[in-house]
Amino acid sequence: MKRPLGPFPGDDASAFALENVADAVFAVDRDFLVRYCNLAAGEIARIDPAEAIGRTCREVFGVSNCRSVCVLRQSMEEARPIANRIVTLKRQGCPDVPVTISAAPIWAMGGAVIGGVQVFRDLSGGGFVSRLAGLQPLDDFGTRDPQLSEIVRMLPQIAQSDSTVLLLGESGTGKEVFARAIHKLSERSSGPFVAVNCGALPEQLMESELFGYKSGAFTDARKDKPGRFALAEAGTLLLDEIGDLPYAMQAKILRALQERAYEPLGGVATLPADVRVIAATNRDLGKMVADGAFRQDLFYRLSVVVIRIPPLRERPGDVPLLVDRVLGRCRMAVTKRIEAISPEAMERLLAHDYPGNIRELENILEYAAILSPGRTIELCHLPEHLRGPAPACPFKNGRTMAEIRFLAAREAVARCGGNRNAACRELGISKDTLRRILGRRDEERG
Repeated sequence: MKRPLGPFPGDDASAFALENVADAVFAVDRDFLVRYCNLAAGEIARIDPAEAIGRTCREVFGVSNCRSVCVLRQSMEEARPIANRIVTLKRQGCPDVPVTISAAPIWAMGGAVIGGVQVFRDLSGGGFVSRLAGLQPLDDFGTRDPQLSEIVRMLPQIAQSDSTVLLLGESGTGKEVFARAIHKLSERSSGPFVAVNCGALPEQLMESELFGYKSGAFTDARKDKPGRFALAEAGTLLLDEIGDLPYAMQAKILRALQERAYEPLGGVATLPADVRVIAATNRDLGKMVADGAFRQDLFYRLSVVVIRIPPLRERPGDVPLLVDRVLGRCRMAVTKRIEAISPEAMERLLAHDYPGNIRELENILEYAAILSPGRTIELCHLPEHLRGPAPACPFKNGRTMAEIRFLAAREAVARCGGNRNAACRELGISKDTLRRILGRRDEERG
């Protein structure tokens, strides 16, 4: 369907091109009434693009922080184009979405500004239209990593079963975030989510903490106390760091999983356990079984569905996405507006191998946000161990930015078996952009 452009310049060919780009594009007049809206922008607004015509852009898109991040208004008032401004769009009831915005004024024949056009592109990696429209339940997992993307794709199916899940991953990779996502996507989402760190419980208190106790079970037990299994009734129980579970307790957990029942400490009646159990650990349970430190039968019972979460050093392409998300939280935590991070600081973050994974990145950025006197994090604001000579950055290694883009695009196409559409989804770019990156580099070589 051809969309009306009003009095703004545009021919059929350019209008057709705008309809078919992945980026959201819209144009307004001097009163910020929408005069053009492409299909991608209409999907975000959850409106037929034709119905957006004649309404204010604020009304159409419903962005609550519209005035504070309006690059289009600045472009029109200053009568100049503004390119690649990174902002975070907020809509009520929807996850925040980091985007890059470009805007330009539209001039009449006499030179007066009669409106403006704006393009915005998702930086979250999590699906722009679905995230901004509030349709994406997995909004915590913005990623460009193929392995992690496949895990996220399977989460809804895993959540719909009631099977035990074992999450494997290094400390700081976000195992509890995955556990909470499974709970939210499951039929138990209206029930409680209870997390317990097995490594943090004293061994002598572990049984009573997990299964509860009856009055008189020991000297100070003056009344009944429910355990974590009871608190998670009709919901989900996360047994974090289950590799730290004492051997004697492993048999009791196994019985609760097999029979879906348990007995409180000091009790004689068996209570049903209507609980979905998710276990998580950063240890090698297979090796622990071989060493006799972990029960083999419990290991098999836990391993119905096994999810290995890759460490951050194996997916450096996710660092920029995580940086934007963490900085959004830092703005609230340190009561200052951090809007950008310098290329030098970002290069150093990309080169780091993150033994502490996402948790370490969060701490680095919070530290830098506190030290930064302005709105930009510079290299000098990073912790001391990151300010020295950087190791080889996996995205740079002395190459130009054009070479980096070309290599990233070529590798994505190779990973996707030559499927350019799949490569575009992985990279978060349009087919035209991919074609331009690969074609321009080939021209330079020629």
